[in-house]
Amino acid sequence: MTIFQAIILAIIEGLTEFLPVSSTGHMIIGSSIMGIQSNEFVKLFTVAIQLGAILSVIVLYFKHFFQSVGFYFKLLVAFLPAVFFGLLLSDKIDQLMESPLGVAIALLIGGIILLFVDKWFNDGTIDNTNDITYGTALKIGLFQCISMIPGTSRSAATIVGGMSQRLTRKAAAEFSFFLAVPTMFGATSKKLYDFYKDGYQISGDQINLLIIGNVVAFLVAMLAIRYFIAFLQTKGFRLFGWYRIIVGGIILILLLSGYDLHVI
Repeated sequence: MTIFQAIILAIIEGLTEFLPVSSTGHMIIGSSIMGIQSNEFVKLFTVAIQLGAILSVIVLYFKHFFQSVGFYFKLLVAFLPAVFFGLLLSDKIDQLMESPLGVAIALLIGGIILLFVDKWFNDGTIDNTNDITYGTALKIGLFQCISMIPGTSRSAATIVGGMSQRLTRKAAAEFSFFLAVPTMFGATSKKLYDFYKDGYQISGDQINLLIIGNVVAFLVAMLAIRYFIAFLQTKGFRLFGWYRIIVGGIILILLLSGYDLHVI
């Protein structure tokens, strides 16, 4: 992986991590287009640059992370289902990561759902994440587990989960951002642990790539979060739904045409 490729993947991560379009799916597409060959470091890189995106949430919502102890317990309750199912299904998830067809199908199905989300859940009354109950947090955490299928989108699953529990678009999106912090930190820690456990080492050049990737992902995610909230409040999810359908359709056409989509 070159520095240029690392920057492009980091831009993709920063733009798509908090949007309901699947960052994993887009990085698979981006890696394929740039001809990045899969290896253990590339797999680590695509997960580890999420730390930069995490930092953008903490910076933008700094006060929320120091508001109450109950805030952390609610995040913990929402995070636990991902821990359980992530450890239980880790091997299966790794297999799904290597399926461009699965990503395309998940993008299409998720896109169709997003076309109707605004009509299905238009009666949100909870506009402040402080008003989320522990039961609601757990249900949103269960929705997050759906995103273990590559191409589904963690943010889409958690935002739709929040809206199904009568959260407004804004509140659902913000809780999704908050939940991303322990989820991404946990996923990155697990990936690093597995990387070293399997006997791999990170070289000096690879450390530089990780630093560059995280800095770029942080800066881009800052902008993406700011504009996404404003857009979501006025426009809703329909445009994201059509976008997913178009991208998923293009992948399917490429696969049916015999194009070799490399995976990360």
